[in-house]
Amino acid sequence: MASLLPSTSTLLSAYASLSTAITLIRTILCQMIPNLMRDYLISSKLFESLSLHFSPNFTFIIEDRWQAVDNEVFRAVEVYLPTRISPSSDPHNPEQNIAVSCKIIDEFQGMKLEWSLRSIEAKKYFHRESRYIRLTCKKSHRERVMQSYFPHIASTAQTIMSKRENLYIYTYDDKEASRWKSTVFMPTATFDSLAMEPKRKQDLINDLDTFVGRKEFFQRSGRVWKRGYLLHGPPGTGKSSLVAAIANHMRYNIYDLQLHSIRSDAELKRILTSTRKRSILLVEDIDCSPKVARDRPRIRNEQEEQGEEEQTYRLSPPDAGVPLSGLLNLIDGLWSSGMDERIIIFTTKHKDKLEPTLLWPGRIDVDVYMGYCTPEGFRQLADAHLQIKDHYLFAAIEDLLKKVSVTPAEVAHQLLNRGKPQAILDSFIEYLEMKRNGIEEAN
Repeated sequence: MASLLPSTSTLLSAYASLSTAITLIRTILCQMIPNLMRDYLISSKLFESLSLHFSPNFTFIIEDRWQAVDNEVFRAVEVYLPTRISPSSDPHNPEQNIAVSCKIIDEFQGMKLEWSLRSIEAKKYFHRESRYIRLTCKKSHRERVMQSYFPHIASTAQTIMSKRENLYIYTYDDKEASRWKSTVFMPTATFDSLAMEPKRKQDLINDLDTFVGRKEFFQRSGRVWKRGYLLHGPPGTGKSSLVAAIANHMRYNIYDLQLHSIRSDAELKRILTSTRKRSILLVEDIDCSPKVARDRPRIRNEQEEQGEEEQTYRLSPPDAGVPLSGLLNLIDGLWSSGMDERIIIFTTKHKDKLEPTLLWPGRIDVDVYMGYCTPEGFRQLADAHLQIKDHYLFAAIEDLLKKVSVTPAEVAHQLLNRGKPQAILDSFIEYLEMKRNGIEEAN
């Protein structure tokens, strides 16, 4: 019976013909396709997907942003992966620990998993890079990775974040990469050191602790899991110290938003949605920069009618900021769904100058007036700075504090003088009497 298999010479001939054809096609493509385009095709995620299609492995692509908001899976992996590199690494500033294109091997329930961080520079929009993480595993492990490994990463990241030692304060850089830049934040202020009446302080602590445990309540009621605070009062009354104390108590990072540096509503939307959970969004002096942008059309119209075109541009530069309405729409509008597990703090020296719409329910939940130093506040400052809880001079000081308006910052400055507590308190009494006499002379 004749064999149906081709001869060896036939196979070699066919292979040679195929190899020649492939080489010819490759040469033609290399000559026809520019080098830059070839490099782009080879480095693109589409090429990666096609090249892995016939591989025995499966690759997950986890992008840093998903549907215009930060990808929480990406953030959890950012916190988790540094612990796989070194137990001593800082998982709360992962950009410093994970190098682009480096490979990290992890093992979980007998599975071998390979991670790598990739970056693509997106020059079309805002000149910022787009990052994504690749996770490669065997195809047979795909379901186990989704059902067991990813939940393990999420729970591990949550535990790490709740026990983080370092806090970070973020500022928005609109010139370099147009993204948040972080620095280590080591707040020294605590609720124990604040010059605030004990009852008001405890009410604020209880409100913060209640907020943390009400995730299910907010979900059932169809509300975004966030809390808004307004801190208002004269300069030096401790608004910044209270923000630091809240961050210390909650172990939340701070995003310091300077509205005057934002050029448009679209940019504001992008940077707000790139903030992370378990954080504080701080907008200081809300009555200042937004008011210029809010009143810009009105000022321009009024001055054009009066023929003061030159003055118009001086008062209303193109980069004066975004309208307050743009910020408010993001706080409680449709886009606010991306602001889960956030505390939003506004500060102002003049509450009466605020746009009334800012004070609507759902935008400001807690109103905190930071006033002048009270006798109770003085005692707390004396305990913190002089380590004394009582002194026979306290009565005279407390009587003067009822007649003279001094800020906690002024009191703290006086108590920082060198010397024994007796001499410091005597000097402080002299300071208060000078202020009282000055007020009486002015009147």
